[in-house]
Amino acid sequence: MKKLILLSILFQSLFSYSQEFGRKDSLRGYLSPERACYDVSYYHLKISVDPKEKFIKGYSEIHFEAQSDFELLQIDLFDNMKISEIQFEGRAQEYNREFNAVFVNFDRLVKSGEKTFIRVYYAGNPRVAINPPWDGGFSWEKDANGNDWVGVSCQGLGASSWWPNKDHQSDEPDSMLISCQVPPGLQCISNGNMRFHDLRKSTKLYNTYHWFVSYPINNYDVTLNIGDYAHFGDKFISGNDTLDLDYYVLPYNLEKAQEQFEVVKPMLDCFEKYLGPYPFWNDGFALVETPYLGMEHQSAIAYGNKFRLGYLGNTRFTAGLGFDFIIVHESAHEWWGNSITANDISDMWIQETFCTYSEVLFVECTYGYDAMIEYVKNQMSMAQNRRAIVGTPNVHYKGSADMYAKGSAFIHTLRSVVDNDSLWFDLFKSMTNHFKHQTVDGREVLDYINKKSDRNFDKLYEQYLYTPKLPQFEYELCGWGKRKTLKYRWNAIDGFDMPLKVTLENGVFDWIYPESDWKELDLSIWKKDFQIANHLFMIDVKKLQ
Repeated sequence: MKKLILLSILFQSLFSYSQEFGRKDSLRGYLSPERACYDVSYYHLKISVDPKEKFIKGYSEIHFEAQSDFELLQIDLFDNMKISEIQFEGRAQEYNREFNAVFVNFDRLVKSGEKTFIRVYYAGNPRVAINPPWDGGFSWEKDANGNDWVGVSCQGLGASSWWPNKDHQSDEPDSMLISCQVPPGLQCISNGNMRFHDLRKSTKLYNTYHWFVSYPINNYDVTLNIGDYAHFGDKFISGNDTLDLDYYVLPYNLEKAQEQFEVVKPMLDCFEKYLGPYPFWNDGFALVETPYLGMEHQSAIAYGNKFRLGYLGNTRFTAGLGFDFIIVHESAHEWWGNSITANDISDMWIQETFCTYSEVLFVECTYGYDAMIEYVKNQMSMAQNRRAIVGTPNVHYKGSADMYAKGSAFIHTLRSVVDNDSLWFDLFKSMTNHFKHQTVDGREVLDYINKKSDRNFDKLYEQYLYTPKLPQFEYELCGWGKRKTLKYRWNAIDGFDMPLKVTLENGVFDWIYPESDWKELDLSIWKKDFQIANHLFMIDVKKLQ
């Protein structure tokens, strides 16, 4: 084991220096032997929350199966959170910290295949969210009635900012219990289904809520929503099955919420059509009003769009269409992000790109094909093209924000290249089922698309995902009148040869096959009638002359 630890440290150090990252980054992002040696099967998080002091305390019970013999493992908890004891088989274990990593030294050898658990007692003032959900943590707010209103968002920051766990996206528990004590007069809404509400001391000291998640869940999806909530429910009927819909909002927003949330059932109809059944059926679907904009917390989606259309009332994000952007985007994450989760945050694009493209599918389902095209064109206009969509692995470093709109427009481009909607929609729906309730690498998803389509799109992936710039279509129209010669090529990565649609006849798009070398094609078309299908392909265009 000592040799493995030394090799792990050496590897991380070499990797970090070559990528200009430090030891802290590799401890956070690298699946070291001290992490790979165990597989988490279940968490029981039991905490009490004191909004007045902005303080939490309790324990995290981490159940796991040993993947190899070990005496040392790594869990994660931010160093501002204090551990009072780590128990194993009723005995206190020694541990030491390095940055936000906690190395537990077991007092006996844990054997491969053994199923056991540790309990980590801790307390502290968790990080206060600065700009949630992007720069997250705890949001300690007051509602309009002066009641405490608390929310947690920690994607990117990490669940270890507030509770002890194996904070690596590659390892999800099969299930989880979240027990939360809050002051009287407040409720705690969390993930999954509420098992029971402990009223034994609720009148004087606290309320205790127990929420059980019966599916795998990624750590950053685990959340607490604390406030004076009003509840109403509904049912979504799918075939012979019924999905429970639960909504938790502040009491004075109840009527607005009942009207705003009417989009949920037709939205779920659309997503079921294109993505397959809701992936957490037994845990239900919930929207919970939060003091921050939103987050895809599994089966307890954070909603803070203030019951407005678009993005906080700005319909630029929805290309002028009148739907609630946060409801649609965050709900799509139940398929892409929650059911299907990237192993490494460098592949966060899997979650955000396909989720954002799911907005496109919702628009096509609800408003029609032409509205969908306008929606994608609006996404294309948001691309920055400054940094690659895919990030750096093993150091907890995600790619650029282009993973949203640009990523979605790339998937639309891929649909255009496939040029077979029956195949495309079958591919998309089968993919969500194939990877359901799994953590995956980006390459696995890309290989699936290649195999299902019987095409090799590796050069497109390399251009759009792994480099920041768009492929540039260079062309020139030479000649007089309607007798034209089209000269054209791609200015892109080596070997890029994506076919493209242009008007070879008036108003009719047809395929051409550009490569890096110049090609020529004789046309009978007026110069003004020559068009490139920019609505189908996200590309840069350079007209010569």
